[in-house]
Amino acid sequence: MLNLALSMIVKDGERDLAECLASVAGVVSEIVVADTGSSDGSIEIARAAGAKIISIPWENDFAKARNLSLAQVTADWVLMLDADERLDPQVSSLLPPLLANRSLAGYQVIIRNYVNSLDTKIWDRPAKTNDSDYIPARDCAGYIDHENVRLFRRDPEVYFTGRVHETVGWRIISTERKLGNSQLIVHHMGMLRDAEERARKLLFYRELGRQKVRDMPENSQAHFELGVSELENFGNLQEALTAIQQSCELNPNFGVAWFFAGICHFRLGDFPAALGCFQRAERAGHATAWTAEMAGDACYNLGDYPAAETRYRRALKREPGNSTLHSKLGLTEARCGNARAGLRRIRQAIEDQPANPELYDRLILVEVWLNDLSGAAESAERKLKAVQPRPEDYQRAASIRARMKEWQKAADVLREALVVFPDSQPLQANLSSVETFLNGTPAETRQLPSH
Repeated sequence: MLNLALSMIVKDGERDLAECLASVAGVVSEIVVADTGSSDGSIEIARAAGAKIISIPWENDFAKARNLSLAQVTADWVLMLDADERLDPQVSSLLPPLLANRSLAGYQVIIRNYVNSLDTKIWDRPAKTNDSDYIPARDCAGYIDHENVRLFRRDPEVYFTGRVHETVGWRIISTERKLGNSQLIVHHMGMLRDAEERARKLLFYRELGRQKVRDMPENSQAHFELGVSELENFGNLQEALTAIQQSCELNPNFGVAWFFAGICHFRLGDFPAALGCFQRAERAGHATAWTAEMAGDACYNLGDYPAAETRYRRALKREPGNSTLHSKLGLTEARCGNARAGLRRIRQAIEDQPANPELYDRLILVEVWLNDLSGAAESAERKLKAVQPRPEDYQRAASIRARMKEWQKAADVLREALVVFPDSQPLQANLSSVETFLNGTPAETRQLPSH
């Protein structure tokens, strides 16, 4: 075994702890588990794995708890895991040369967060389709990778800081020690929990984040973390913007903070301010496809279609296979007068990703704008068969047929909708209006919503 210790803090982790500890068997020479008050079988599981167990108080401070565990380590190197994480089985060949490197004090490790939906994001990172060969995660829809310092040399000057989202990375950097990158993978299963459990955890982390800002008022990262939590987890746009703007003021070169400030302004409808933030993000080095895409969205909402087209092309250079970007570029091409190229691009995006509902919406928008109602009706009805439709999708398809005075086809769409959504009052009202027209009642009595 390597001269390597596993250091953990645990509370009521029996659901996951055995698998976590099994993943390091034969790899680490020492296991230290600091228990913060478990009432389940966590201590017995840790003891059976040969761990040294200490009981510590929980004081709403992850860094303090981790440092109490770290203080009991005797090995030269430390690996940090949580109970809902597992070390990748392929690490045995990767670790020896990392630990033999005398010039580095620690390593960034890939944390692979498994998710049930490809719509999930962590900060600005979208989920990828799950192509992992890690067997326990084979049924997960996707995963999101991020990096964190989880492997580091034991050193009295290297310890955890931050009440939440704690890390030893700041100490390694601030003491001018060197930090390296590794290909080590830690599999994180915690994002697969049920919605109620995740909601409790988000509330808990939010309160710790607020305390962290009070502890570290000059720390840009602390303000940023709190702001993104308010934005993505609770939808509090103004609170999020206030925190993220403070982060930008403390560190004007914090590119991802400028990006999320732009997201806040965009969702608040302040598109000029959003565009300015996205430009600052680019200048600060946060030159991602999503940054360029959001800048394009801001320009589009401002009616500056040529500028939107330029930014969508920039985004596509960074992520060429993105069908959503192709559809947005096609929409702006049409708005800029090149309707044929725009339609061709959007239709190709649909062929590439036929289950993406927003692609059909852009195609329908262009076709209606070009007064090609027959094409728009066909696209709207194709969408009903290609994706899981919503009531408004049926309403839109019916309204296009109604504009064409094809009342029977509009009625057929709405009757089909009511089979799927029998209790929808808007659909029932729309069908009643269409049937009125079919029966010869004057058309001015009612109209379908245009959508």
